[in-house]
Amino acid sequence: MDAIPAIRVVDIRKSFGTLEVLRGVSFDVHRGNVVSMIGASGSGKSTLLRCINRLETPSAGEVYIDGEPMGAVEGRDRPLSEINRMRRDLGMVFQQFNLWPHMTVLGNVIEAPIRVLGMSRKAAAALGEECLARVYLSEKAREYPARLSGGQQQRVAIARALAMRPKAMLFDEPTSSLDPELTDEVLTVMRELAKAGTTMIVVTHEMGFARDVSHRVLFLHNGQIEEEGSPAQVFGNPKSDRCRQFLSKHLQ
Repeated sequence: MDAIPAIRVVDIRKSFGTLEVLRGVSFDVHRGNVVSMIGASGSGKSTLLRCINRLETPSAGEVYIDGEPMGAVEGRDRPLSEINRMRRDLGMVFQQFNLWPHMTVLGNVIEAPIRVLGMSRKAAAALGEECLARVYLSEKAREYPARLSGGQQQRVAIARALAMRPKAMLFDEPTSSLDPELTDEVLTVMRELAKAGTTMIVVTHEMGFARDVSHRVLFLHNGQIEEEGSPAQVFGNPKSDRCRQFLSKHLQ
């Protein structure tokens, strides 16, 4: 196992006014591993994910990408340009697809590699086709998002994140707005990414996915990690009463 984790989260805290949402969260994600975060709505999972890639600025604590701190360096806050550079290493997939409706599927996937990474259109198109093949949407490259199902749109969003060649992928409940059949489409792609060794942090209510694919599972409650361990330990023999109660409601 790597001496330096791909992602290290150290004592992350986040408050919105007087509301303390995260109360000191720490964990490591090693290269090629999948860490799933589970817990009730309002437990802090999505806020934690947004703090990891600095869409939210933590009130305290630090996130390290390959050992490099995102928030501060040599005692000073990082400028936004440097944070944006580091953020490129974290592909983010949200609950909503956020595709540009006026661009084709391929156009959505290649826009960031061209504008942010400076790739030529030809090279970006080749990369985009490769990423669409990974999510089984090669035949939809010239379609527009409005002509796709929700599951297809979410798979385009995954391809768009992959096109930036990130060091890790962050998923914020990517199937929460999909019906069961479309959920299975997206989870199949995510399972294959995990099998291919993609480093992933996944906020999910899909307990079967978390149990089958994760290397570690974190159960959050009231802004803290209440339980963590292997899927066998968390799902099979949870120590926390709250975790046990949560799983009894969500496991079939």
